Amino acid sequence: MRLRALLETDALGLRLLGGEDELDRSVRGVMTTDLRDPSRYLAGGELVLTGLAWRRDAADSEPFVRILAGAGVAGLAAGEAELGDIPDDLIEACARHRLPLFAVHEAVAFATITEHVVRQVSGERAGDLAAVVDRHRRLMTSGPAGGGPEVVLDLLGSDLDLHAWVLSPTGRQIAGAGAPLPGPVGAVLAGRHLAATRTGRRGPHRATVDGTTYSLFPIRNTGRGAAPAPRDVRESFLSDWLLAVEADASDWPAARLDLLQGVTQLIAVERDRRDAARTVRRRLAQEVLELLQTGAAPIEIAARLRVAAPVLLPGLGTTPHWQVVVARVDWDVEGAPGSTGGAGTSGIEGGPVAQALLEELLVDPAVTGPDSADRIAVAHTGDEAVALVPLPAAAGPVPDLTDAGDAAAGAGDDPALHADALLAAVSEPLSAGLADDGRLTLGVSAAVHSPEGLRGALEEARHARRVAAARPGRVCAAGHHELASHVLLLPFVPDDVRRAFTARLLDPLRGYDRRHRAELIPTLEAFLDCDGSWTRCAARLHLHVNTLRYRVGRIEQLTGRDLSRLEDKLDFFLALRMS
Repeated sequence: MRLRALLETDALGLRLLGGEDELDRSVRGVMTTDLRDPSRYLAGGELVLTGLAWRRDAADSEPFVRILAGAGVAGLAAGEAELGDIPDDLIEACARHRLPLFAVHEAVAFATITEHVVRQVSGERAGDLAAVVDRHRRLMTSGPAGGGPEVVLDLLGSDLDLHAWVLSPTGRQIAGAGAPLPGPVGAVLAGRHLAATRTGRRGPHRATVDGTTYSLFPIRNTGRGAAPAPRDVRESFLSDWLLAVEADASDWPAARLDLLQGVTQLIAVERDRRDAARTVRRRLAQEVLELLQTGAAPIEIAARLRVAAPVLLPGLGTTPHWQVVVARVDWDVEGAPGSTGGAGTSGIEGGPVAQALLEELLVDPAVTGPDSADRIAVAHTGDEAVALVPLPAAAGPVPDLTDAGDAAAGAGDDPALHADALLAAVSEPLSAGLADDGRLTLGVSAAVHSPEGLRGALEEARHARRVAAARPGRVCAAGHHELASHVLLLPFVPDDVRRAFTARLLDPLRGYDRRHRAELIPTLEAFLDCDGSWTRCAARLHLHVNTLRYRVGRIEQLTGRDLSRLEDKLDFFLALRMS
């Protein structure tokens, strides 16, 4: 039954206080509780009845509602007998978590509501129970362990006449039964799914593309042994798969929704298994990255690369060229829908998010399926992800393609990665997911053929990412060919010119730091690294924004420069690079 049906029954004495947009949720059971933490007794889909005995003061409402929302309950009904009117803090907490809230008139017993819900749910399930049990049995015995997601999707088609596809967060088809989903449609569906997830709405989400209606189910393992639910939806949703079903699930009975939820759980287990297979490649990339960042000798790096090459390109007989790709995901520190953190304290670690996205972006777009990632070795450090990508040495020198048109023209015989081509098909869905508080920036190095060049390639990719970060837009990339402005010139600047330039800009700040321990140099570095974003820089330095503004003002006063001007930012950036 639907939550909406409860309001249509006058004898239940329910009054809606919030969550009108969520009244199409299915109710699969009912539970009465006055525990402060009833999570161990919740399975999802319940209508929770409470007399509010757990509430001692206003601060108790937020954690209680957060627990219910995390457990996936359908709605909350609070009795008026204990406190009279339902407290505003409870109403506000339910609104934040998009949890429908009902007030129960003091004259109505919870037993009356419980009896009504149980009777309705049992009646709806009785006629279809045998078929549901049989379908679940068939899915469990024919699931991923017996042939992958395609087997499950085939059963959906044969048993329920449902066409379905498993999509990556960028819309790439991972699995499907029958005709493939057109690429542009997959990208649109992925964007709609990411945008809906950002609002905190529970799936399935409804989307219509070219006159066809789809229902989008999130795929995430919530069973026993699964990773705990993220504190903030932004920590995971950019890496989650989704199940797109060509149907409108808004009027489905609870039994069919249960079946589809079971399907997503089977596919989620398969997703976890595939992710585990990337462990070796991730570890290799992490080891190489640590060697590069700690200044290890080229011979040590070469030895590690010899281990990595056969894993990433099996059967390769010669030493490959290598490219480095650096990605970074930045979020504004203000809270977002679906987040339980407060404004200004998002605390999201960007590295794992960027790692998952970079692994997706580096998959060959011409290859479908979840196992087309054999060239991917991605590590993460801090807020950035670093990919080590081997290219067959037999391909010869890598041409310097300077725009997307040239990249497309040479794609047939050029194995090198190009920044514009990496993002060509994914900008739209990722921009929808990043919304108005997130950014993805990407930098791609030139190909190198020796361990000696790999450290330079890493710096080159990082510089290219900074170039991308200076551009407008939610998803931006830059390649090595865009770095001639300073990276290639700095090594040829005479030492005395370097010293004079850096002294003129940085010596006043260094002297002030020595006298006052003011940390103006670290503040300047962080401010430039955050692309002049006050909120991100303050969060990184663990400062109040006003304190950061004071420090930047002091930097400008001591140097006579204006950090709102691009020219002065560039001068400071070059001075720091040459110091």
